[in-house]
Amino acid sequence: MLNWKNPEHVQDPVSLNVGGEVYTTTVDTLTRCRDSMLGAMFTGQMSLLKDERGNFFIDRDGKVFRYILNFLRSGSLDLPDDFKEMSLLKREADFFQVRPLLEEIQRYEAGPRGAGWRSAVLSADVECQVQTLHFNLKRSPENYELRSCAVRVFTANVFCTSCTFVQLLCGHFVYCAHDQAVTPQPAEQRPNYLQLEWAPRPEELPQDLYEKHGFQELMLTQPRTTAEALIADTSAFMEEMLKMALAEGFRVDSVFPDASDILNCRSLRFVRY
Repeated sequence: MLNWKNPEHVQDPVSLNVGGEVYTTTVDTLTRCRDSMLGAMFTGQMSLLKDERGNFFIDRDGKVFRYILNFLRSGSLDLPDDFKEMSLLKREADFFQVRPLLEEIQRYEAGPRGAGWRSAVLSADVECQVQTLHFNLKRSPENYELRSCAVRVFTANVFCTSCTFVQLLCGHFVYCAHDQAVTPQPAEQRPNYLQLEWAPRPEELPQDLYEKHGFQELMLTQPRTTAEALIADTSAFMEEMLKMALAEGFRVDSVFPDASDILNCRSLRFVRY
């Protein structure tokens, strides 16, 4: 290793060897926070080391340094959903004295994706009951035909220790009835619990009779296609739950009744660490 101190001759791009991980960046990025240790290193206030390949060498954790460098580049803290080294990142940010990053970490931990966001339990259960309706279908002013049809009524009970996920779930679905769209909401005193009840309208049941019985359909607020908008059965609902849960960092913990047939299950349990 060679000591080196001549910032006037530092030319872009700058190669850094941080604990064995090599990064390429610019002097402007490294000195973005002038009062940080990196700012002092690359403005001539501190001596630097170079490795045998000419990279500036810093004996710190190389893998976590990428998040510090990206913060200096963009001004934002971008962490993966499964990031588990927050304590190490805080220690490294403190070592380099990047104060804006330390403040951003504090906001991150206090926000919806902080420590409270990470550890959570999620459960979803769906039941289906079939109601048989009898009604008169008017064929002509004096001709009525007695008809019957089966209406499947679905009830989903969702519980999550993260209120943020419950709110996210509310924004993912919408009730449609009487040409109106209504966003489902958790119970006022139970922000961690959401109950959804819907009944897809059978083709043989007239719209006015469907609405008269107080039924409503459950739709996706942002469907990928028009055909996918309607939540028609248990499988469609569980598929959306699975997609949302996995996207928010959850992992499947248990499936009932058949673990090998997850989309046709009636009960799902998720955990997030």
